[in-house]
Amino acid sequence: MPGDPEGLTRAAELTEARGASAQLWVAHEGRVVLDRCIGCGPNDLFWIFSASKPFVTVLLYQLVETGEVELDAPVARYWPEFAAHGKGGITLRHVLRHRSGLPVAGRAFLPVRRTASGGLAGGLATRAPLAVAAVGDVVAMTDWGRSVRRIERARPLWPPGEVPAYEYVDYGFILGEVVRRVAGRPVRALLRERVLDPLGLADTSLGLPRAELRRAVPMRGRGAMARAVAAVVNRPAVRTAPIPAAGISTTARDLGTFYLALLRAGRGEGGATPVLTAASLAEMTAPSCHAEVDRFVGVHIRWAQGMQLGGPRLPPLDFSPMGRRSSPRTFGHNGSNVAIGWADPERDVVFAYVNNLATGYVRDYTHLAEVADAVLAWCG
Repeated sequence: MPGDPEGLTRAAELTEARGASAQLWVAHEGRVVLDRCIGCGPNDLFWIFSASKPFVTVLLYQLVETGEVELDAPVARYWPEFAAHGKGGITLRHVLRHRSGLPVAGRAFLPVRRTASGGLAGGLATRAPLAVAAVGDVVAMTDWGRSVRRIERARPLWPPGEVPAYEYVDYGFILGEVVRRVAGRPVRALLRERVLDPLGLADTSLGLPRAELRRAVPMRGRGAMARAVAAVVNRPAVRTAPIPAAGISTTARDLGTFYLALLRAGRGEGGATPVLTAASLAEMTAPSCHAEVDRFVGVHIRWAQGMQLGGPRLPPLDFSPMGRRSSPRTFGHNGSNVAIGWADPERDVVFAYVNNLATGYVRDYTHLAEVADAVLAWCG
């Protein structure tokens, strides 16, 4: 029986009180228990920022399953030009763990640094993404070839494996270029063929077809930097581009269905169209970061190997956007604190939430956790 019978109602109320267009979808024990749309329709499409990353990650793990790729192999085995400027030792596993030492291809980046008192300062938690990332990475992200060439010319900031440093845009292009070269086809087509169509995700696209732009929910922002991010995201050239780390457009229903399929795969219940084996999901969700502050974001993130994990974190944000109540086995991915999808194997719950309003890093992060906690309270 559910724990708090009002939990789902409270989750919906928190979502509505935010004043954004939003979709919230929750499944428990395989049954949809909450499917709410606020200020939009169920088929309207949201840009989900970094909640996109697990999709290209699944494509890579599929190639591991067929023996075409090895996670501990250097990226340069599959993409020789990647090795330039000291990157020859970076493996695919380093990238999956955000330990490549290459958080951005450009140099206009202010990494987390030690203060005189021995603490850490800086990072994304105190700055908006476009303020800390190389502007050139953002400009180039709509052009696959240009982004690939920037990565080839880039120099790592740390030795591979040394520290976690979130690869906020280049993660997708590194994995995507490896997938493209090994499989011999564009990532957008592969994703449709190998993940989206088998799972029936008809409302999900990596790069929105221009004919579907009318269904795209415009991003909004409060504050100068958030408005600047929204202005970039709302450009048709951005919405239609295949940006593997950030460019998925989808609904909460489709995002939740994706995680429901992964949850079932983890139990060996893939059905007729499994997208991953249980062994692959176990590898993808194995913890890879413990008591370490991410050098790009500036807060502790429980990284796995292509996913983020729930459970407690280090101060000052000592909780996950998947909820203060989230179990350490919860896996998923946050998307700039305006979109998130996750699954909790212990409670057999899947959560997908998308909205179109950015108001500030800590405020938005806390909001995601509050909505998640209301759902988790209902689960008991």
